[in-house]
Amino acid sequence: MSVHNSIKRVTTHTLQEMKSKGEKISMLTAYDFSMARIYDEAGIDVLLVGDSASNVMAGHETTLPITLDQMIYHAQSVVRAVKRALIVVDLPFGSYQGNWREALKSAIRIMKESGAHAIKLEGGEEIQESIKRILSAGVPVMGHLGLTPQSIYKFGTYVVRAKEEEEAAKLKADAKLLDEMGCFALVLEKIPAHLAKAVSESVHLPTIGIGAGPDVDGQVLVSHDLLGITKDFNPRFLRRYLDLFDMTKEAVQRYISDVKNRDFPNENESY
Repeated sequence: MSVHNSIKRVTTHTLQEMKSKGEKISMLTAYDFSMARIYDEAGIDVLLVGDSASNVMAGHETTLPITLDQMIYHAQSVVRAVKRALIVVDLPFGSYQGNWREALKSAIRIMKESGAHAIKLEGGEEIQESIKRILSAGVPVMGHLGLTPQSIYKFGTYVVRAKEEEEAAKLKADAKLLDEMGCFALVLEKIPAHLAKAVSESVHLPTIGIGAGPDVDGQVLVSHDLLGITKDFNPRFLRRYLDLFDMTKEAVQRYISDVKNRDFPNENESY
């Protein structure tokens, strides 16, 4: 039996079982083959090919500019690396809003062309027709409520969402709707911890938080933030586990110095 076959893949069903057992779900973003392989070998449960690639890979200010073709390219790269994790891909801005036919076409393209396992989209009631059609085509859907970065120009700011009663009530209603429609999981971004706890307890599907406190079923971070590759982003919810920016910079500076000083390559490094 090959090693490959003995690895048990994480599925949407696995996440549901984890919620039932009270086992927390770990999720990270991934955009390329080399890093995805490391995350997968580390034992991550879910990898999100996030539209945050627009920021951390392409240098855009928001997630809006990234295209469906670019998302598929990143997803293909991640799929080639992964043996265990469940791979979810963001539908990018403009590929699903306002038109369920467009949404369905986008979701099917991602599944067919990348080999990923599920898609994620932002919003509740206002995109329910798109979600319904995508689900009926057999594509698993992860929801995303709270701070939805694709709507940044509507909000005008990245502050905590749903602090007011009205927005909190809508978020609860949207979460119930997504649950009843058959979404397999739900990301809750930057909402008060007590609200995230209430939502998690009120729905059957697993909830995954980012800046949503400890009482959700799992956590997600942008990998570049966790690894300290990005330096200029310091929200309260972020824990940096490494400082790769400085570590990499120092390594490159040592290399430059060794080249300039004729120390690299040495005799052992030459043919």
